[in-house]
Amino acid sequence: MKVLHVCEYTKGGIATYLTEVLKYQQSSEEISDVSVVLSDYEVNKNDYNYINSYFYNYVRKPKYFINAIRELSRIIKKETPDIIHVHSTFAGVFTRLLLIFKRKRPLVVYCSHGWSFTMDIPRWKKNVFGIIERLLAIKTDLIINISKNELNNSLFYKLPLNKSVVIYNGIKNKKSLSVSELPKLKLESSKINLLFIGRFDKQKGLDILIDFFSKNEFSNIKLYLIGDSVLNNSVLNLPNNMVSIGWVDNDMIDSYYEMFDAVIVPSRWEGFGLVAIEAMRNKKALLVSDRGALPEIVKDGLNGYIFNIDNYDELKSTLLKVSKEELMLMGQRGYDLYLDNFTSEKMNREIINQYSLLAKKKKHI
Repeated sequence: MKVLHVCEYTKGGIATYLTEVLKYQQSSEEISDVSVVLSDYEVNKNDYNYINSYFYNYVRKPKYFINAIRELSRIIKKETPDIIHVHSTFAGVFTRLLLIFKRKRPLVVYCSHGWSFTMDIPRWKKNVFGIIERLLAIKTDLIINISKNELNNSLFYKLPLNKSVVIYNGIKNKKSLSVSELPKLKLESSKINLLFIGRFDKQKGLDILIDFFSKNEFSNIKLYLIGDSVLNNSVLNLPNNMVSIGWVDNDMIDSYYEMFDAVIVPSRWEGFGLVAIEAMRNKKALLVSDRGALPEIVKDGLNGYIFNIDNYDELKSTLLKVSKEELMLMGQRGYDLYLDNFTSEKMNREIINQYSLLAKKKKHI
């Protein structure tokens, strides 16, 4: 089985996901060859030296769309894959438009990594995205939803249930770092130290936290931020109880998780929430919004708390009652949930099983 992965931007959660999948498939006996093609926008090409990789010149602007489609067409013809596994909305549009009038084509597996019609946008835009996805699903053999919430949203917009599956994201257990690699960051042990990790954009809800902590000065709580903006440089006006660390290389991220008492995820919409399972892998409690798939990952009162991002009083009351001891217990429970549900092995095994099922169906047609 020869697999070509097609992507657009690869930073943050999708980069982590892609690395897990590519490295697993590269060592899988069921896959003879695996390659990847992705946008060259803000990507470190050396990160993909371990695999057969292609890069196309692209920024998310209409003038680049034709070139992206042309480059993808050239690479697909060169690679002649059995399966094209497409990641994210724009890559999904470009790739499937190429194949829409072809009778003989590779099998197409598509994962949106968060449906566009779940974003905080006007209803008419959601409907347009729904129609586009429904039409492109005609040339799609399998749709991977990264949560039950994603599946339910796709069915609302009438995407085909018979082509749809749910495969939760998964990550490998962490590796230990040497003392010389540990962060130099110093935290106040007397305080509850919270961590936010993600893009500084509307989806991830950082502005909600900035507004909330500007209005609520907790003497015993401090919030630290890791991340930046994917598309634009962000200038942050932070209150005294918030500190920006900046972007942290993925190889170092676990060492930062280890330092904190809990991780907060205030997303407005979230197809899955990779940060949540990274926190669980590091035995950290979670404070998450009630949006998207986050309530599937966090069991309220067990491995964290779920709060309404429109209700500051609810978040405030949660923060006022938590203790370091309780957060530590929740972190251990979260780790147990991670081992049961969100490992890289479990995710990748399910993906390859679905590839095999598709290949068998194609043989019988």
